[in-house]
Amino acid sequence: MEFILSLLIGISLSATSGFRIFVPLLILSLAALAGWVELSPTFAWIGTYPALVALLIATLLELVSYFFPYVDNLLGIVAVPISIIAGTLITASLMVDLHPMLTWALAIIAGGGAALGGSALSNTVHAGSTVTTAGMANPVVSFVESIFTLFISILAVLLPVLAFILLGLIAFLVVKAFRRIKKPGIQSRAHS
Repeated sequence: MEFILSLLIGISLSATSGFRIFVPLLILSLAALAGWVELSPTFAWIGTYPALVALLIATLLELVSYFFPYVDNLLGIVAVPISIIAGTLITASLMVDLHPMLTWALAIIAGGGAALGGSALSNTVHAGSTVTTAGMANPVVSFVESIFTLFISILAVLLPVLAFILLGLIAFLVVKAFRRIKKPGIQSRAHS
């Protein structure tokens, strides 16, 4: 059961790293220091005070940077591979007492995949905001994403099952919304 909870925490934190790379790492560091999560010995450095300070500074810089229109779009593109790496590391750090091959397979597929999904959604929303509002709404989008990332990251540590279910529900609703948006365009071309 402990393995399942660790995996759910890892996947949920990894998904949020697709929105903001350093927020889930900061929350993971705080949770490890508080004794709420156990880190793999290889990643014990995440639960140290120097890591906490570095992650806090990186988080603040990242959050501020996303409030500048067009800069947020550039950051979103650059952040995709970095968020996949972060998501992979987050999930791997929580896989305690697993064979390394299984740890890295789960980390890459589940953690990296969740981070990629978060990045794709974030970039799509930012691009849509930039196109429809000439970037004027991007700071609001960035604020909402930052709050969402913080909330889900905290929830992932405190109530991992709920965080995972909530992320799954959000993913389902987003996919459904995109299908609904895409569908009329496909039908109108078919009738032309």
